[in-house]
Amino acid sequence: MGSSDVDKHTGSYHLCLHDAGIDNCNIIVYSSILPAISNKLEKPNSITHGEVAECIIAEVNGGVGEVISCGITFGMLYDKVTGVKYGGLVCERNGHYTEEKIKNQLGESLKELYTNGYSDKYDMKDVEVYTNTMHGKKLYNTAMVCLVFQSYEIEIEKGDF
Repeated sequence: MGSSDVDKHTGSYHLCLHDAGIDNCNIIVYSSILPAISNKLEKPNSITHGEVAECIIAEVNGGVGEVISCGITFGMLYDKVTGVKYGGLVCERNGHYTEEKIKNQLGESLKELYTNGYSDKYDMKDVEVYTNTMHGKKLYNTAMVCLVFQSYEIEIEKGDF
């Protein structure tokens, strides 16, 4: 969370990135799909200044006295026949809501995404929900939840160089 009387981008938004430990990074925002190789890791102890942080972000901004909430939920998909992990789905929500309301919206969003495209072939398991709610105390207030990709694999075929 971040609050500032100076500015949104260099103030409250930057303070959110600092709170998340990624303020020294260049942020690349991804859509809402997790690869099958995804595993939850602990936050690294240090990040090199200027490195890239690839993220799925839920963010909301508000003013003095406003309640703002955001959140991310995700679940992993497993093949119903083989049990093999297929990948994962992520949903982000934000708005001027209570924490309870944002959690309900996240659950509805993930259920809708799963039902309309994945439920026939895959079971969804390992569902997690993360939220952030604040009451604005300054002119600019930002709440954020980040899912950050630490590393990933890219398959390189012979002759791709």
